[in-house]
Amino acid sequence: MISLNGSSFLNNSLCGVSWALSHSQRRVLAPLVVAASSNGRPGERNVSVLVETTPKEIRDSSLTVDVEPKSTVGGGVDDVYGEDRATEDQAVTPWTVSVASGYSLLRDPHHNKGLAFTEKERDAHYLRGLLPPVVVPHDLQVKKMMHNIRQYQVPLQRYMAMMDLQEMNERLFYKLLIENVEELLPVVYTPTVGEACQKYGSIFRRPQGLFISLKEKGKILEVLKNWPQRKIQVIVVTDGERILGLGDLGCQGMGIPVGKLSLYTALGGIRPSACLPITIDVGTNNENLLNDEFYIGLRRRRATGQEYAELLHEFMTAVKQNYGEKVLVQFEDFANHNAFGLLEKYGTTHLVFNDDIQGTASVVLAGLMAALNLVGGTLDEHRFLFLGAGEAGTGIAELIALEMSKQTGAPLEESRKKIWLVDSKGLIVRSRLESLQHFKKPWAHEHEPVKKLVDAVKAIKPTVLIGSSGVGRTFTKEVIETMASINEKPIILALSNPTSQSECTAEEAYKWSQGRAIFASGSPFGPVEYEGKMYLSGQANNAYIFPGFGLGLIISGAIRVHDDMLLAASEALASQVTQEDFDKGLIYPPFTNIRKISAQIAAKVAAKAYELGLATHLPQPDNLVAYAESCMYSPNYRSYR
Repeated sequence: MISLNGSSFLNNSLCGVSWALSHSQRRVLAPLVVAASSNGRPGERNVSVLVETTPKEIRDSSLTVDVEPKSTVGGGVDDVYGEDRATEDQAVTPWTVSVASGYSLLRDPHHNKGLAFTEKERDAHYLRGLLPPVVVPHDLQVKKMMHNIRQYQVPLQRYMAMMDLQEMNERLFYKLLIENVEELLPVVYTPTVGEACQKYGSIFRRPQGLFISLKEKGKILEVLKNWPQRKIQVIVVTDGERILGLGDLGCQGMGIPVGKLSLYTALGGIRPSACLPITIDVGTNNENLLNDEFYIGLRRRRATGQEYAELLHEFMTAVKQNYGEKVLVQFEDFANHNAFGLLEKYGTTHLVFNDDIQGTASVVLAGLMAALNLVGGTLDEHRFLFLGAGEAGTGIAELIALEMSKQTGAPLEESRKKIWLVDSKGLIVRSRLESLQHFKKPWAHEHEPVKKLVDAVKAIKPTVLIGSSGVGRTFTKEVIETMASINEKPIILALSNPTSQSECTAEEAYKWSQGRAIFASGSPFGPVEYEGKMYLSGQANNAYIFPGFGLGLIISGAIRVHDDMLLAASEALASQVTQEDFDKGLIYPPFTNIRKISAQIAAKVAAKAYELGLATHLPQPDNLVAYAESCMYSPNYRSYR
């Protein structure tokens, strides 16, 4: 039992360890960390206790540790840990009792401030001599780190430097990312994270999330309890089978959940301690990885069928049991044959969200709604052609159809008829119905078969061309020139990531359309000069949507995700595009305002949750935007006394 002022602090018995601290000795924000392992009895877990007191006061106080039975060994030292009574081949309990001060404080990324520790803090926390004498303000630390990161010419080196900083000084990492989001977003996420995942086995240094493999089947709840944080609000999970446009990267897909959750904090204001990245390792079919001596995952072919389903069901059940009804589980980069089934199966029992299907759809719909200000008309008056009929393509198509149906009152089936999809076998038409996967069948319309994309463009005459194929350079010169011949201002969205997989570049879109295209892409492209005019392209990045969407679910206490919430998020994002942005040809707002944008999205999503009766945080706040902003994590340093 650990006690403060003589009262029970924890119900768990910690082998007779008792502490007594007087009320006058308690102080704010001086972390005393007590870590204790299980003593081997079932049900007892690792414990981490944060006591708000000052290290000096603890050292000066009468801190006693009593462990029974006592055994006096050489020098009169008590055998507290039982090590001297055990032979070398007997197991002992690895107890540790440590105060987060001095050297250990500088190694704690949650509390470390580096050279920003004040003179008073250095005295109070035994940091004298462990740091150079200069005291550096937070803003100067940010300036210095940006200078250092810009020295790296290789994007992967910048990524590794950012990950090292996150493990060293959490608040500095997030302040740096928030204040330089447009420059650093491509570093911590697409496109650089794709290369990081490909080389994850080689650059892996320390765990940043949970790895749950087939070896843990039957023990997943216990594995979740190994994670030190208990109050988890967002989990991003992947099985690594379809990482960006790079395919099966197995266990090395962990870079995706880690990157996504960094953005949940930086852009959406979710506390870092409330975020949990998870990779479910069921093997890989990537022969290169299976033969790579540095690969860190299971060396076996992917589990499928019942074996896969049972592991995922155990995981989802354990998550709900351990973290409750309101933890958000975001599925990330699952292959088509699993992604749709998981979303359908758990969408009615858990708070789940698939960013590839729903997040991509919401951000693309927002861009299209904004683009109407440049091309005119309503969604219902446009025709859409997709290259790619997987998770992203069908998810976007469905949300566009839902919005059209909402605006016009027409049946959903009628709205779908204005949307056409092309997959690897050509235009999806009624004659192919029997051979289509279930998620493609709603898009099989009456039309003669068409094999090539350019022929589909000529036949359908779309006003909007959307690429989600994961295959680079498929929007050829002929395709874009055909789009430009049909439309005065063709809308062209090349969404596939990373940059190498983009259906076309910004330069190609503007050049081949004679500067008339309204273009956005999944990965960023720089400004393009064409015939003396500078063109800026937008980025249809999911990071516009999912951080604010998640924040909205959390602040409302939502228990389920509804399609109307996705529509609300799209409308909120589209409303943030200003006339100044439109004048530049942009259909998305700049990322520099992303936290304010996320607050607006969160407010709209939360409002819809209350409207649908899915919110549990009652009563509803009067000003949801202000409430969302007040709930956001701040990376500013805290003062230690």
